[in-house]
Amino acid sequence: MTHPLPLHHATRYGLHLRPITDGDMAFLTALYRSTREDELDRVPWSEADKQAFIEMQFTAQHSHYQKHYPDALWLVIEQTGRPIGRLYLERWGREHRIIDIALMPEARGRGIGRAMLQDVMDEAARAGKQVGIHVEKTNPAMTLYHRLGFQRAEDKGVYDLMIWTAPAPARA
Repeated sequence: MTHPLPLHHATRYGLHLRPITDGDMAFLTALYRSTREDELDRVPWSEADKQAFIEMQFTAQHSHYQKHYPDALWLVIEQTGRPIGRLYLERWGREHRIIDIALMPEARGRGIGRAMLQDVMDEAARAGKQVGIHVEKTNPAMTLYHRLGFQRAEDKGVYDLMIWTAPAPARA
């Protein structure tokens, strides 16, 4: 495995990263579901049908990610020893691509996502790289990406490809 992401900002929140394991699949499925609850609330399905749909969608997404990003870091975000999110990150020659970052609802809106993103941005800046991520246009985190300096590079329909470029170093 490639070396993990060095944490600086995230350590203030007691965060730790570790590789995902087969034992994390139930947590990762629940995390995925937490990002889709608004959509599930709009369909008249039974709870069993909703859960079956989520499991099918998560499995498809997970397989797609594993196939198309074979060199990625597949990380669980932990806080005080319990999983609260995921960070999937691929380091390319010119870019750090965030494949996915997600937090459980109770961890959202507390600065944790910002700290994780800043750590990714810091590492990319030290390497002279950009950071890219596809973000759903309706994702509430879009405001955070804009505040951090991400710019829309491409309209992909439901998603925008957002790119962050480190500011040029100040001249002496």
